[in-house]
Amino acid sequence: MPPTLASLVHHSALKLTVRAGEDRLDAPVRWAHASELADPVPYMEGGELLLITALKLDAEDREAMRRYVKRLAGAGVVGLGFAVGVHYDDIPEALVEAAREEGLPLLEVPRRTPFLAISKAVSAAIAADQYRAVTAGFAAQRELTRQTLTDGPEGLLAALASQVDGWAALYDASGAVVAAAPDWAGRRAARLTAEVTRLRERPAPASSVVAGPENEDRVELHSLGTGRRPRAALAVGTASAPGTAERYAVHSAVALLTLTTERSRSLHAAEQRIGAAVLRMLLAGEPDHARAVAGDLYGGLLDAPFRIIVAETGGGGGGGGGGRAGRAQGEAKGDALGALAEAAESAAARSGEPVLAVPEGERLVVLAADGGTVVSACCEHAAAREAARRSEDGDLVVGLSAPAGPIAASAAYKQAEQALSVARRRGRVLVEHEQMAAGSVLPLLADDAVKAFADGLLRALRDHDATGRGDLVASLRAWLSRHGQWDAAAADLGVHRHTLRYRMRRVEEILGRSLDDPDVRMELWLALKATAGEAG
Repeated sequence: MPPTLASLVHHSALKLTVRAGEDRLDAPVRWAHASELADPVPYMEGGELLLITALKLDAEDREAMRRYVKRLAGAGVVGLGFAVGVHYDDIPEALVEAAREEGLPLLEVPRRTPFLAISKAVSAAIAADQYRAVTAGFAAQRELTRQTLTDGPEGLLAALASQVDGWAALYDASGAVVAAAPDWAGRRAARLTAEVTRLRERPAPASSVVAGPENEDRVELHSLGTGRRPRAALAVGTASAPGTAERYAVHSAVALLTLTTERSRSLHAAEQRIGAAVLRMLLAGEPDHARAVAGDLYGGLLDAPFRIIVAETGGGGGGGGGGRAGRAQGEAKGDALGALAEAAESAAARSGEPVLAVPEGERLVVLAADGGTVVSACCEHAAAREAARRSEDGDLVVGLSAPAGPIAASAAYKQAEQALSVARRRGRVLVEHEQMAAGSVLPLLADDAVKAFADGLLRALRDHDATGRGDLVASLRAWLSRHGQWDAAAADLGVHRHTLRYRMRRVEEILGRSLDDPDVRMELWLALKATAGEAG
């Protein structure tokens, strides 16, 4: 610990005597400084032991001494050393009373003790304290390294919590608690998820200091990773600000966890390359080869029903342009896909489920167990973005296949792509293929190309109706809705069935198509549905 007034008083060579402030001798001394200025406060930083002989002070003026001592205390001076036998044979009573009133420790310095000796004693004690801190820091670094090598991140957190006399927690890329030490710290760390999320939004490396839940402690948060997007975060909770030795321990833990994170990133990249090969084999209809390449890497994922998720950014496969704007757009797209990949991988890590996530340029393909937490996490992530009504370039569009097995992987991939295409046209973040099959085909007619086809097909009929020579569009709609039943359709229109027959012949003449052709009837019905909200 740093030197204190008490340690200086107990220093046998200094012979200091306490004249006031006996109850505040435990104050640490940052430096010893001699000054004969009437007002040395502008040159003080706080934490000093000020040494004086009262050369320029009227130390017997009670009011002047009250003002002098009050200013010293206000500036953070922790003690006042008065040399006797120089200008005053004893410390004037006015100064003693002022020090007692202010609670400022006042030390009597005998004539045979030079101020330089006090300064040297303080300097030596500070140097010894720093040496102890550095030595303790190196010892902590060795212990943290040993624990990391033997027990991984969990061992490191336990050693760090012991070093700082507090607690420590590790968060994954999604902000979820991966490990904590001691055991009771897990619940406390979980309540800081929002603070960790805010930290992850800043470029790494980043750190912040926050109050613990219900102001229980002081918590330091540090991002981990060397990339632009942090891969993890470390929280360290202590009762007060860490000292030098504890600071060494925290910095060592950050460095070791960063190295572990970067090593994990390299392994992750290798796994992704294997995953890309496995995915290509599955899509090529070679499930046995895919299993042989995957080995135990993906557990039983390739032997059970799974779903395929295909995700793209809102801009599709288009480029982001050149220059700074293009780079910014590209980064936004990468962040959107990266956030989805992190959600899937974090859910897999927490649940122990296998997951295969493969980046393909501006597309991400995820293969995960049907009914598992990974699929749920991806859907929840997409729903959160949907709720946020994000519309800027780079936002997600996600398609989810129906459950499938290894033999049907190619069909599942096409299902996910179809769902993705529908999601993009509808302005949605996520569409499931099963929703498409269970719903209606009518929403798909909102496509601009379909509307253009419908307008072109029906334009001649609408032009005819605009002349007032008949109502061919309404008659065609009624006839088709009644499946070509003349009497029922005529009754709906309120006309004679011969009139309706005449109108349908006019439709055939104008369009140049036969209504006996089922394809023609289908196209006309879809065209009417696609333009149902428009004139006609």
